[in-house]
Amino acid sequence: MATKSSSATFGIHVRPLSAMRVEWKSAPSIRPVPAFSIESLQKNTYVMGPPKAQKHKHMIQPKATSFRMYYDRGDLPIKMEYLTGGDKIAWTVDIDKLDYGLYLPLFFDGLSETRHPYKTYARQGVQDLLTHGGDKIYPVIPQLIIPIKNALNTRNIEVMCVTLKIIQQLVMASDLVGPALVPFYRQLLPMFNAYKVKNINSGDAIDYGQKNNMNVGDLIDETLQVLERHGGEDAFINIKYMVPTYESCYLN
Repeated sequence: MATKSSSATFGIHVRPLSAMRVEWKSAPSIRPVPAFSIESLQKNTYVMGPPKAQKHKHMIQPKATSFRMYYDRGDLPIKMEYLTGGDKIAWTVDIDKLDYGLYLPLFFDGLSETRHPYKTYARQGVQDLLTHGGDKIYPVIPQLIIPIKNALNTRNIEVMCVTLKIIQQLVMASDLVGPALVPFYRQLLPMFNAYKVKNINSGDAIDYGQKNNMNVGDLIDETLQVLERHGGEDAFINIKYMVPTYESCYLN
């Protein structure tokens, strides 16, 4: 029986290149989801971490104050006396003859300064003007609000403590000043409320800041009590509105 030899043939089918489609599987994108949520149990997700804490930085002065500009031009009637006990400013004119409408707001504007000699001139100048001002301070009160507010908004502890002491001296300089400040509590007291509880808890250590009375929390309490005592019958209710944690010094 004869056998036929069969040859196997293979056919190659060639498709055009345009017909060939290669499917690429891209990696699934991973998306962030909040913690403690149902989405955190899903696939292709990762839990976001806690937000970064914002550090409380001091506000840098964006530009020189008016006090610095006047000082650099030599328009201020003051000079420095270098004494053994420390530097002290001297007035080149009689302080009682000065125009308080011009110089008192100008020196208050210098309370925001943090560099010597500007801060030294401004702080001692304000104290001298308030000591000799008397009833001449009352008409200038509206012009002092913005400089005081700017000094408190620097969030610089030293500047804030000095400004709080100046506010106390301002209120006690004349009987007219305390009631005149009551309408401006909304501009002045927000920083009081923010820093009222900022006291130094030194534990068993020694708080050397008490010597110079530079504890901002204690100074705020003292200043609020001075404002209440010298601000008239409407002082407490306006202080309480802006600083809810304040308690009347008359009730205690």
